[in-house]
Order: sequence, then C-alpha cells, then structure tokens
Amino acid sequence: MAKRAKPPAKRGRAATLPKVPAGELVSVLDFVRYAVSRFLEAGLAFAHGTTDPVAEAAFLVCETLHLHPDLFEMFATARITAREGKAILEVIERRVTTRKPAAYLVNKIYMRGLPFYVDERVIVPRSFIGELLESHFAGDSDQDGSLIDDPAAVESVLDLCTGSGCLAILASLNFPNARVDAVDISKAALDVAARNVAIYGLEDRLNLFRGDLFAPVGSRQYDLIISNPPYVDAEGMAELPRECRAEPKLALDGGADGLDIVRRILQEAGRHLAPEGGLLCEIGRGREVLEAAFPQLPLLWLDTEDSEGEVFWIGAADL
Repeated sequence: MAKRAKPPAKRGRAATLPKVPAGELVSVLDFVRYAVSRFLEAGLAFAHGTTDPVAEAAFLVCETLHLHPDLFEMFATARITAREGKAILEVIERRVTTRKPAAYLVNKIYMRGLPFYVDERVIVPRSFIGELLESHFAGDSDQDGSLIDDPAAVESVLDLCTGSGCLAILASLNFPNARVDAVDISKAALDVAARNVAIYGLEDRLNLFRGDLFAPVGSRQYDLIISNPPYVDAEGMAELPRECRAEPKLALDGGADGLDIVRRILQEAGRHLAPEGGLLCEIGRGREVLEAAFPQLPLLWLDTEDSEGEVFWIGAADL
C-alpha cells in the first residue's frame, strides 16, 4: 500500500486555512463558489474526470458532504454546519496547495455515474470507453452504430492496462454473461483494482492478472478486447501539469510518439480475438500517427460526447 504523509497537527492545519468569517459562507452553493474562486486564483489544471473549476468544486464539496453528485441541485441551497464547513475548507486548501487530482483527495471517481476507489497507485480513470460500451455495444436496434447485436452473447472480455479496474467492471456490468480478464503490469494498480472488484462483488466473474499485455493470458481468445493504454508522447510528458505528474508515470508514458504500447496491442490482438470479435482502444490525439503507421488497417473511429477520433474499433477479421 502506498505510504501516505501523516496529517499535520491540528493546530498547524487550522493555521493554514484561509480565514473565512463565520456566517459568510452558508450554503452548499456558497462553498462551491468559494472553491471556484480559489481554484481560479491558484491556476489549477482540470483533467481528471472534471474539466472545469465549477464541476471540480461541486465534486469536492459533494464528496466531503457524502452526497452523490446527482444530488447537488437538490441540496444547493442547503445550509452547511460549522463542522462540515471546516472539512470543506480543508479539502479545498489541500487541492490548492498540493495540486493533487481531486480524486486522490477523496479516494473516489465516478464513471458512468458509478463510484470507484482510487489513490496514487493508479491513474485517475477518465476513459471514453465507458461511454462507448453503452452507446455502441448495447445491442439496441434503434441505436445508430451499434457494433454488436446482443450484449448477452458476449462471453469473454479482456481489459489490457486495467489500472483501477473500472473499465473491466463496466464491461462486466454491460455484458452480464461474460468472463472478464483484466491485466496490468503494476502490482500496486492491481491491488486497487482488486478492491474495486470486491466492492462490486464481481470476484467470480472478473479475474485480475499481472503481466505485460497479453503474456499472462497465454493463448486465450476473447469476444472483445478493450484497452486504455499509456499514450502520452514525449512532448506531452514534458508539459504535464502538476496534477498529472502526481499520477504513476507508467500509466501515462507512451514513448516518443505516444504509441509504443498501442503498436504492440495491434500487432498481437489478432491472435487473441475470436473470429467475430474486435478491439476497442483509446489512443488520445495520436490518430494521424497511428494511421500513418498502419495504413492498411480499416480503423473505425468512434466519437463520444467529449471526444472526437480518440478511440478506434477494429474487427478480428481485419487484424
């Protein structure tokens, strides 16, 4: 388990907090507004599940109050107790002074509305694949672009570079009859993934393997392979904001052009796919480089609400 710094003494922690006179911040919305102002003043970066200071402030305030984000509007005008206010001010100050991703401060992130445990041992999950599993693999005849006819017919899924295990868990929930194997090279990441698997009670259907890409699964074949591998290029790694530098480098660094791991996945995936299977892979902004490297592959680029051309699909026959 990753070592955590001991919290400062109570007197020291209180001394570091901004002095906000009692009664000036009253409601949930007041504290969100205050957090937004502090975040903008500090010039924070937002790239870990929230993309702007308002969303991040609402996330931190709600988590400190043990409220699901969907409840924010319902309680926006609710009054905050003195004890709650102190806790909120503390987490706001930690976000500003440590520049750690908000998810690490509260050990939680949401994907598709579902909570997952995270800490510094794993990258903060923010993959577009979760949305695509719902939009393009639902088997809905009315859904434009559905890539499978029946989710219940998917019997095996492989998640490469699983990290916290969130995509493997979402796959388990979207494909109720599937055995899901999830692989990561990091033992520390797999410890986090195991915690999330246990939270969702999926130990009997979701298996975790430690190793390098396909090596731990031998010659097994799958109906679906998904992966959100490291894909940040050298230039991007050099320019990472402090928030992203708090994450494991292993989970981000994709080599000189960002596609070292993606190339290996494409070269090996065909041997591990069932005849009617396919590969769903996220690569960030490397589309042009990838298409130049594999001009013979008919990659189908899938868009989401917040991305364009960052995730591709390719069927087993084309590999």
